[in-house]
Amino acid sequence: MKKATLALADGTTFEGEAFGAAGETCGEVVFNTSMTGYQEILTDPSYVGQMVCMTYPEQGNYGTNRADEESARPHPTGFIVRHFAREPSSFRAEEGIEAYLAKNGIVGIHGIDTRRLTRHIRTTGAQMGIIATEGSPAALVDRARSLPGMEGQDLATRISTTVPYEWREGGADAWSDDERRQVESPRFHVVAYDWGLKRAMLRLLAEAGCRITVVPSRTTAAEALAHRPDGVFLTNGPGDPAAVVGARDTVAAILGKVPVFGICLGHQILSLALGGSTYKLKFGHRGANQPVKDLATGKVDITAQNHGFAVDDRSLGRRARVSHVNLNDGTVEGIEVLDAAAFGVQYHPESSPGPHDARHLFGRFVRMMEQRR
Repeated sequence: MKKATLALADGTTFEGEAFGAAGETCGEVVFNTSMTGYQEILTDPSYVGQMVCMTYPEQGNYGTNRADEESARPHPTGFIVRHFAREPSSFRAEEGIEAYLAKNGIVGIHGIDTRRLTRHIRTTGAQMGIIATEGSPAALVDRARSLPGMEGQDLATRISTTVPYEWREGGADAWSDDERRQVESPRFHVVAYDWGLKRAMLRLLAEAGCRITVVPSRTTAAEALAHRPDGVFLTNGPGDPAAVVGARDTVAAILGKVPVFGICLGHQILSLALGGSTYKLKFGHRGANQPVKDLATGKVDITAQNHGFAVDDRSLGRRARVSHVNLNDGTVEGIEVLDAAAFGVQYHPESSPGPHDARHLFGRFVRMMEQRR
C-alpha cells in the first residue's frame, strides 16, 4: 500500500495509507458518527466539497450495491477511515468499497486514528484539508491553508439538475432495484427544488401518493407554480444556504400559494425567505443518532443529520416559531410558519441511512395538501 498524508489547515497532520482512487484531493474535513450506511453517505450530494471521516472504525464490510445509492454517484472529495474490509461479506454486495471508490474517482486514506481526528475537529472546528501521497507535510499544510472555506459557496446550484424531470418511483426500503415500482394513480402533484436531493425523499413522497416534478435550483416561483402543484418541496443540499442564488426570494414568492415542506438546506432557505439568518456551526451535525425534541408534544425522535449551517432562532421574528430543537446543543431543528402552510426540519426524515422515527413528516405534508383542496 502507498503511504498517504492528511494535512489540516491548522498544521495538524495524520499519516496513513492510500486506498480508492489514486491521486490527491482536498476539501472541508468533517466527521460522521453513523455506524452503518457508508454508501448512502457517499452518494449524498450534501457532501460536495467535503472529505468525510467515519468515526466507526470498520467500513466496507457489507460492500456496495446500486440499490443503496442516493444519487447517481459519490460526492465527497475524500473518504477517511480507520480500517476498510478488502472482501465484503454480504449477499447484497456487488462490489467492494475500494473498487467502488476507485471507479468513481474518490481518494481515500485509511489506517489513521479517526477518533483522534474527530476529537480534534470537535475542539478546533471543521477545516480545510488535503489528502496526498506526495509532498512534505509542511507543504501540504500550506496548501490547505490557501483553500477557500464553505462560507459563501453556492454548491447547491452546481449540483442541481439542469432540466426538469418527473419522479413516481417508490420503494424507499427496497433491497434491490428490481423491487421498486412506479406508484400508480398519485393523488397529489409536488414540485421539488433540487438543491442536492436524495432519492429516498422522492420515493417516500411517491409512496405517500405524490407525483413529483423535480426542477433546477434557479427555477423561478412563477415557473414552479405554472406546473400547478399541490405543494412545493425544498430539498437538502451542500454549501452555504445564504449563497444559493435567488433561492430565498423564490421561496418567499411561493409562500402562501401552496403548502411548502423543507428539509435540511431547504429548511434553512425557508427560514431565510422569512427574513431569518443562518450561521456556520463549529463542526456541524453528521450522523444517524441526533436527538431532536418536538416542543409541542415533548416527543423525542432520534434522527439522521448532515449539515454544517444552522438557523438563528433570534432572527425568525413573528412569522415563524421554532418547533424542534437539538437536545445535544439546543440548535434549531424545525420551524413552523405561522401565516402560511409551511414547515421545515433541519434533520433527514427520509432516514437513509438512519432511524425511521421522523418519517411521519411526509404524511404531515400530504395532510397539508389535502386540507388546501
